Amino acid sequence: MTTFALIGAGPGLGAAVARRFGREGFDIALISRSQDHLDALAAALHKDGIHARGFAADVRDDQALTAALDAATATLWPIEVLQYSPVPHQDFMKPILSTHSEDLYSPLAFSLFGPMTAVEQALPGMRELGRGTVLFVNGGSAVHPHPERAGTSIAFAAESAYATMLHGALAPENIHVAQLIIPGAIAPGDEHTDPALLADTLWNLHHQRGAFRHYASPMDT
Repeated sequence: MTTFALIGAGPGLGAAVARRFGREGFDIALISRSQDHLDALAAALHKDGIHARGFAADVRDDQALTAALDAATATLWPIEVLQYSPVPHQDFMKPILSTHSEDLYSPLAFSLFGPMTAVEQALPGMRELGRGTVLFVNGGSAVHPHPERAGTSIAFAAESAYATMLHGALAPENIHVAQLIIPGAIAPGDEHTDPALLADTLWNLHHQRGAFRHYASPMDT
């Protein structure tokens, strides 16, 4: 048995993905800032027969994130699948002309340093298993920068570059890296962005191990 570690666990997409991977036999490590919210989500998953535990950490705190992933591995099983999908903060989304260099520290800590810390922590276990998957979930500004959301656009671009390079570097080790771009809002009932549909897509990215970048719905260029 192995663990699916979900960084950015919440009641929408996070819960749907946890259920999808849990149905496939994974233990679920839930990571976000609030232990109370994690405990509530874990309890809801337990009612569906899914073994889940919450480990609180702010992704901008590399020591806390490392400790959470260490605790997840020690409490559950080695991490085979890591998903990085926390929702960016609203204060990252200033217009470009109102964004200064100091405004980028927090978005970069959130979208670049956080995933780097997480991957570095999970990789040794994946290498021991001889397999693994790293899933990145980003909004449309990761590929089409939005001048009204400068911090997120810049940080997502850095995250995308990092993930792209990982895809090539880790493929020879049977560790698959993929990115799902979700343009616009996640909306229950939508034909493209319903959480359950997105969860199926993420499962397929892990299971089928194809190309790096995928889109939940078409994007205007």
